[in-house]
Amino acid sequence: MCPPGKGNVSTGNETVENTEEIGNAISTSTPNTDVGTDASTHPADNTVETNAGASQEEDYYTASRLERETMYSQMLESYQKILDSKTTPTKQKEAAQTEIKKINDTKNAIMITENLIKTKGFEDCIVYENDGSINAIIKKEQLKKEDTAQIQSIIAREMNAKIENIHIMTK
Repeated sequence: MCPPGKGNVSTGNETVENTEEIGNAISTSTPNTDVGTDASTHPADNTVETNAGASQEEDYYTASRLERETMYSQMLESYQKILDSKTTPTKQKEAAQTEIKKINDTKNAIMITENLIKTKGFEDCIVYENDGSINAIIKKEQLKKEDTAQIQSIIAREMNAKIENIHIMTK
């Protein structure tokens, strides 16, 4: 799901024109999040120990969720500004309301999907949706065919996705 840019916004069966104000108001940039490691230097042998291992894996999923939520929050805030503006035409407000609903529906579906995947015994996961394509990153070394089928089934059901649009990776 991409925010509208300058030009037209499609709201299903109708297209709202002159959405330059919507396009200018939307920013989907996310903050650059560096995940550091806890390192200590031993002066005697000039070696460095890091505690990056499992905690860095957990940081990946936490940081990814935070970046995703930040992006959605920024998009929602921008659409809300459009709704609150007294100068925005009614059709643009309707388009903004439609986009807000789509974002909230997507956020809800992702949350449910991630929770259901975790209840099946997977330690952690992160799910991304982009224009009908679903990417799931599962915290596991390797997935069995049965695991992949189970994850695909959950994603297809909860996110109304076609199996060919579901991409599963491990990390």
